[in-house]
Amino acid sequence: MNLLHDFSPGLFIIQAIILLVLIVLMRKFAWKPILDSLNSREEGIKEALDAAENAKKELQNLNAENERILNEARAERDTMLKEAREMKSTMISSAKEEAQAEADKVIRQAQEAIVAEKKSAIVDLKNQVAGISLEIAEKVMKTELADKNKQLALVSTMLKDVTLN
Repeated sequence: MNLLHDFSPGLFIIQAIILLVLIVLMRKFAWKPILDSLNSREEGIKEALDAAENAKKELQNLNAENERILNEARAERDTMLKEAREMKSTMISSAKEEAQAEADKVIRQAQEAIVAEKKSAIVDLKNQVAGISLEIAEKVMKTELADKNKQLALVSTMLKDVTLN
C-alpha cells in the first residue's frame, strides 16, 4: 500500500516516455540487426538441415548401390564357383576316362604279350619234347634194331597195329 501513496504521475509519464524512446531506439538499432542475425542463423540451420537430409538420401542411395553391387558380385562369384566345380568335375571325369583307357590298353598289351609268350613257350616245349622223343626213339631203335629177331618182332608188331587201326 505504500507504493500507492508514493506514486508520482510526472515521474510515471517521464519513465513511460523514456521507455517508449528506448523501445523505438532498440527497434531501430538493436532489434533489426538481432532479427537479421537470427534470420540468417535460421537460414543457415535450415540449409544445414537440408544438406544433412540430402547427404542422408545420398548415403541411402550409395548404400542401395553398394548392396546391388555386392549382390551382383556374390552372384558372379557363385557363377564362377559353379563353373569351376563343373570344370573340375569335367577334368576329373576326363582324367578318369583317359586313365581307364590307358589301363585297358596296358592290360590288353600285357594279355597279348602273355598269349605270345605262352605260344612261344608251347612251341619251344613241343620242340624240346619232339627232340627228346626223337632221341628216345633213336635209342630205342638202336637197341631194338641191333638184334635181327627183335627187328622182325618190331616189324610184325607194327603191322598188327596198322591192321588194328
